[in-house]
Amino acid sequence: MLIEIIVALIVGVLAGTFTGLFPGIHINLVAAGLLASISYFSFVPNLGLVVFIVAMSITHTFIDFIPSIFLGVPNEDNFLSVLPGHEMLKEGKGFEAVVLTLYGGLFALFFIILFSFIFAKLLPYLFEYIKGTIPFILIFVSLYLIFREEKILIGFIVLLLSGFLGYFTFNLPVKEPLLPLLSGLFGVSGLIVSLKSKTKIPMQRNYSLREIGMDKKSFFRTGFAAAVAAPLCSFLPGIGSGQAAVIGSEIMGKEADNRRNFLFLVGAINTIVMSLSFVTAYSIQKGRTGSAAVVQEILGKISGLDLIVILIAIVISGIVAFFVGVGMAGFFSRNINKIDYGKVSWIILGLLFIVNLVLSNWIGLIVLATGSALGVFCILSGARRINLMGCLLIPSIVYYLS
Repeated sequence: MLIEIIVALIVGVLAGTFTGLFPGIHINLVAAGLLASISYFSFVPNLGLVVFIVAMSITHTFIDFIPSIFLGVPNEDNFLSVLPGHEMLKEGKGFEAVVLTLYGGLFALFFIILFSFIFAKLLPYLFEYIKGTIPFILIFVSLYLIFREEKILIGFIVLLLSGFLGYFTFNLPVKEPLLPLLSGLFGVSGLIVSLKSKTKIPMQRNYSLREIGMDKKSFFRTGFAAAVAAPLCSFLPGIGSGQAAVIGSEIMGKEADNRRNFLFLVGAINTIVMSLSFVTAYSIQKGRTGSAAVVQEILGKISGLDLIVILIAIVISGIVAFFVGVGMAGFFSRNINKIDYGKVSWIILGLLFIVNLVLSNWIGLIVLATGSALGVFCILSGARRINLMGCLLIPSIVYYLS
């Protein structure tokens, strides 16, 4: 049994590295495929399959910032990192930007070790108490986003239009709706603007890990924000890493305007939300992520022993993923300026179109085009791209109010 679990952990880290590096191949797709073909893996213990899914999911949360920052290609968990990460890339600090998200992931592992068992005990009571306030939390976040804008009207228009786009996307027969929605709003739009401005990627500097740090005040302020926002969003339905990052940035206040702090924040939140989704599945029998739902489906009722194995897999795979991420970021950093970034942008645009064409459908392509146009409008109007979060916030508000 131990040998099978170790092998599952290793294969899971490899799979998570692959899904993290290749946009459009999401962990939910792999986990769902495994569940659909589980009869072919009858020789593997159920706990081994669970460890594979956990290791893959945690590794993915570390690695998927690399294409987001170096190529400007986001997914639903890390899209808020695109803008600050890409800005640092254009300053020759792409490696530093990725490492800051990896540091956030390491902080998340420490937090999870300390907090998981308390969370598991308190969650059943907390969930019953707070679930009626979900739409009001989201309304508050939406209003706060608008009134923090210098151009309030433009911010409101962007938030509202992205909200309408998200609402219609989720209510039309769009296959894999998040893929074209977020690819257009946060990926294609940024690449189009980069092509227009003929962005040239400068020589990147590979700092040593010791040179990349945070002062104590920023670390504790950012860590506190992640520790408050991520657990809240790991069990509430309709609220994920993106919303948690918005809430966390508001807790941080002006500290969130510092790109380094924000990248650390989203790195920590990504890993905490994913990790605690497994604890949530144990505590209230509700899987709030695709991976947690598949784990729950495989095991039925998750036992205390299962949870301990899952937590051990989270920590080990997270530590391994950190070093894999550093190595991959170094490779990208050394080679990204050797190629024509304009050509790379065209290639990525083509890949995004193909991925959406294969994994979504023709309605998804319309969503991709519409989201791209709205994203370009947001960038050129000077509005903050975080207002594009309306694509998730407004549909969630409508759902819970209705």
